[in-house]
Amino acid sequence: MHKLPPLSDNLAVELPKKDRDFAITLFKGLEMLRCFTPEQPALSNAELAQKMGVSKPTVSRFTYTLCMLGCMRLQPNTGKYQLGSAVLSLGYTLLANIGLRQVARPYMHQLADFVQGAVSMGIRDRLGVIYVDTCRSRSVTGSELSDIGMSHPMLASSIGRAYLAGCPIDQRTKLLNEIRVKTPEVWDKFSVNALRSVDEYQVKGFCESLGELRPTRYAVGAPLKMLIEGERIVFNCTVHSYQTTVETVRQDFGPRLRLMVDQVESHLIGVPAWNR
Repeated sequence: MHKLPPLSDNLAVELPKKDRDFAITLFKGLEMLRCFTPEQPALSNAELAQKMGVSKPTVSRFTYTLCMLGCMRLQPNTGKYQLGSAVLSLGYTLLANIGLRQVARPYMHQLADFVQGAVSMGIRDRLGVIYVDTCRSRSVTGSELSDIGMSHPMLASSIGRAYLAGCPIDQRTKLLNEIRVKTPEVWDKFSVNALRSVDEYQVKGFCESLGELRPTRYAVGAPLKMLIEGERIVFNCTVHSYQTTVETVRQDFGPRLRLMVDQVESHLIGVPAWNR
């Protein structure tokens, strides 16, 4: 079993201290944009102030500035704010520069159709993994699953556990330490199963999260073994729990996902997977 990392006394869990190069105002403005989620797409000044722990006058200045830049817009009927189109254009620039999406998409589509679910590609987003591409099956049930931009906690999700499994041991230990310090509630709830799944990756070639994050979802995840421009890329396969069984996910879908990731990597290096 993977050993729990020791707590680090000098781990920075808040804003950098005594860092003259760190722009606090810019940080807070960007943090405000992160307050919006699919569950809360519109927020008032008061709600933003509560989420960020800053005064309402400060929030008002930020919302005014971000609206002027097109990063936020005011809903006239509710008086609440939501993200603006400028944020989408920034995100598109990132997606357009991930060429792996075009390489992996045919393989992802094939697997998604086979399992009647969704196959997604993700990258790290702080202590979680965010989807940068998703292929869903053509079935009705597949359309209810993952989508680009969704983010999942690293410790709770199969794709996040796959990210941890793909990290060198020193990086993984540091990341686990950070998760334990910054999100103790997530650590207490998911660490045991997460660490077991990371250990089992060495044998299975994939990680799993079976109804832990969402009771109605079964998922398996696997990392690309090679880094892409210094970025660790991970994939997952998600299905509705009523569609299949745990045994099928473990014995069939997990190995198929591992094979798919190997095929993507083989495509990138130009060598068939069976000849490597």
